[in-house]
Amino acid sequence: MRKIFKKIAYLEQDIFLHFHELLKSDIMDNVNGQPNPAPLTSLDQWEDDLLERYPDPANINKEKSTAEFRNYEAPPRDTVREFYRLNHTYQSYAFVREKEKEFLSFNKREMSVWDAFDFLNQLVDDSDPDTDLDQFQHLLQTSEAIRADGHPDWMVLTGLFHDMGKVLCLFGEPQWAVVGDTFPVGCAFSDKIVFPEFFKNNPDINNPDYNTKYGVYEPNCGLENVHLSWGHDEYIYQIMKNHLPEPALYMLRYHSFYPQHREHAYGHLMNAHDVEMFKWVDLFNPYDLYSKSPTPPDWKVLRPYYEDLVAKYLPSTLKF
Repeated sequence: MRKIFKKIAYLEQDIFLHFHELLKSDIMDNVNGQPNPAPLTSLDQWEDDLLERYPDPANINKEKSTAEFRNYEAPPRDTVREFYRLNHTYQSYAFVREKEKEFLSFNKREMSVWDAFDFLNQLVDDSDPDTDLDQFQHLLQTSEAIRADGHPDWMVLTGLFHDMGKVLCLFGEPQWAVVGDTFPVGCAFSDKIVFPEFFKNNPDINNPDYNTKYGVYEPNCGLENVHLSWGHDEYIYQIMKNHLPEPALYMLRYHSFYPQHREHAYGHLMNAHDVEMFKWVDLFNPYDLYSKSPTPPDWKVLRPYYEDLVAKYLPSTLKF
């Protein structure tokens, strides 16, 4: 009997040590074996990382220097790394197709534009060091920066709506399936994607159908035939695709596609029309990254303009 108890004790010790090592590994993301839905303290931590990687070359916002943006008093980068580990592990071709099927039926909610902004404002970020403004006011700052530079009114509206797809979080989506640099799935992952080492656990990495340069695509097939990692860009593009001009739709759909519009890693999938349209994406990107200011917009003054602008391009309600 003593020998049996001794064997049980050794077995318990082995199980404990194995489970402890498993928790430290990439195999499990929490004690339930499920990926952590919120590795970031806020969605804006992704933008913090973008600003570190791509500092403002033109300083659109005259009130703050590039160095002053996102000053967190030496923030730990572990949360950003963990966010990208999860993003790169789980954003597979099958995952993206599943999310497209789930969300592009637009059966979650139907609401007016202004109700949609109220809904989005539930994503208040108390940890953002740049501003105490809510989500809508940040979007309004982007659109006002575009407007101040004399761009077409549809581009102003694009600035107002570009992050509306983040309502995915309020439908229960994890952070790593809402924000983050987007990238093609169904073909080889470029080493120009941030933290490329984290693709090692993606199920597509060893799939011969998906791990070659072109994968399931053809050379220069055009981005309209390419599936990007799932997130707020694709979602808001699909919502707006029947309402805004094509350059606006490129801005919405590809504003987080940094591996291409900053790193030029996927030109082999683009056609001539994509190349021409990406001039608009490049124009939009600085307004997306660098227009935030602690000064709140005067919504009472601006409201009539934006109500008329929304009515010009959009129906009374949108399906999400």
